[in-house]
Amino acid sequence: MNEKQLTGQTDSHIHFLEQGPGIHREMLPAWRAMQQAAKEAGFNLTIASGFRSFSRQLSIWNRKFSGELAVKDDDNNIVSLQNLSDEARIYAIMRFSALPGASRHHWGTDIDIYADNLLAQGQKLQLDPWEYQQHGPFAELTLWLEQNSRDYGFYFPYDKDRGGVATEPWHLSYAPLANKCQQMFTLELLTKTLAGQEISGQQTILDLLPQLYQQYIINVTEVNFG
Repeated sequence: MNEKQLTGQTDSHIHFLEQGPGIHREMLPAWRAMQQAAKEAGFNLTIASGFRSFSRQLSIWNRKFSGELAVKDDDNNIVSLQNLSDEARIYAIMRFSALPGASRHHWGTDIDIYADNLLAQGQKLQLDPWEYQQHGPFAELTLWLEQNSRDYGFYFPYDKDRGGVATEPWHLSYAPLANKCQQMFTLELLTKTLAGQEISGQQTILDLLPQLYQQYIINVTEVNFG
């Protein structure tokens, strides 16, 4: 992985599936094997979001910072940004959205998943934690993944709240590649990437970046396989 691949500024490492989402080409066999096993268990395992480019993540960030896109809190309530400082906006956004250049989705190793056959007719995917918890439509899928995903090299980087990114029970990461990417993804690389971009709150982000890097970017579950 080179610097542009790590920061989502190229998709040269990505294989785009027929349904649209892209994943790292070296992850394809493991994904297909897990998808087949899930199918045999009764789950139509589907990728809601795979590779995400730097430009798309930048657009999401800037629109959230301006209030054009909703920013939500842990209780799924919309946060009013009007009277917040740049610093407070940054922390509010990063609870659920990554900085451009720092999203694990840039790597192609991380995917947001669900099972479309578990949704009721007319029910739309929201990627909210309740959907994956007890009594949610994907509760059984969550249990299956907890028991089986590691057999294929996958794990949940945001399996619990560590004071950074909120719990994301839909977010799977492919350890054999993601571990290497995380080791290569340095604070220096992120600083260089953001310094030349038109990103909202840029100076405050750069001032806070060492702390943001520790709290939100490398603050994930540790894995000892793959």
